[in-house]
Amino acid sequence: SKGFIHLKNRLNNKETIYIHKNSGIPLIGTNYFGLIDRGTNIIEIKPITSCNLGCIYCSVDEGPLSRRKVDFVVEKDYIVQELKKIVGFKQEDYIDAHINSQGEPLLYADMVELVADIAKIPQIKVISIDTNGTLLTKQFIDDLAAAGLTRINLSLNALDQEIADKMAGFPYNLKKVMDLAAYIPKKMDLIIAPVWLPGYNDNELVKLAKFADEVGAGKNCPPIGIQNFLNYRFGRNPVKQVEMGVFYKKLHDLEQKHNIKLHYEYGFKVKRCRELPKPFKKGDIIKAQVLFAGRLPNEMLAVAKDRLISVPNCYKKQGFVKIRIKRTKHNIFLGELLKAI
Repeated sequence: SKGFIHLKNRLNNKETIYIHKNSGIPLIGTNYFGLIDRGTNIIEIKPITSCNLGCIYCSVDEGPLSRRKVDFVVEKDYIVQELKKIVGFKQEDYIDAHINSQGEPLLYADMVELVADIAKIPQIKVISIDTNGTLLTKQFIDDLAAAGLTRINLSLNALDQEIADKMAGFPYNLKKVMDLAAYIPKKMDLIIAPVWLPGYNDNELVKLAKFADEVGAGKNCPPIGIQNFLNYRFGRNPVKQVEMGVFYKKLHDLEQKHNIKLHYEYGFKVKRCRELPKPFKKGDIIKAQVLFAGRLPNEMLAVAKDRLISVPNCYKKQGFVKIRIKRTKHNIFLGELLKAI
């Protein structure tokens, strides 16, 4: 089989597709899973989809109440095998392996082993992971640190329990996450990474910055990285986004009022470098093989030239199709269905 198709996610009972190295399914081409190279020394690693929370601002509509149609999980050895190829191609000696996902990465059962294998790649100097923190324990943090994880990016949006619950869409174990946030800097670096959701956590940002300083976050990175909430077509949009100029003015005004730093000019050692070649350009008409359903209604994922291609409004469930390439940015491909072959 292409992948193990008949699996179910225990969190939400969704169909789940297991992508392994003998499946013939590439790990480049989609934002859903696999590897993403955006032309810098940061390589994004997406081993799984799914989340244990249902954040009301989620850009990808994840969680137990998600409208997404299918979940994906990728074999650890396959990720590492393909990651090594990209690292070799880049010819850089300072690579940041950033583990994120459409959802909560720590749901991935082999996370400690994945980190350990990534850490064996000599050019990779930083391994970071995004997490909401609810699945962490002190032992888990110890294991991740021993495996080689260098930083946790903690999505902590409020120190007020009611606000934290409201933004998470589920009861959020705030005390546990705060206790673990104080423990993480003993083992690795930490950045507190809240999303500013206007009208919800406006008064939490300064408290979060003070908390980040208190627990010792930000040894080799900013202690806090506040993100502006953005509207996404397929995400959850409880409020209208504010322009970036308004966002930065908000941070500046809070800094002046409370004499605390919220916006850092420096960040991570990001630099432009070789980007994987794209086998297609926008407007190309190509033949592709339909593999399986994507995460959106009526979307199918197809493959051609070792790249995955998202094909919306695709009535063809298997076999070959002719498509016009509509998007190629960062080797994430979108194709318009022209006809079944």
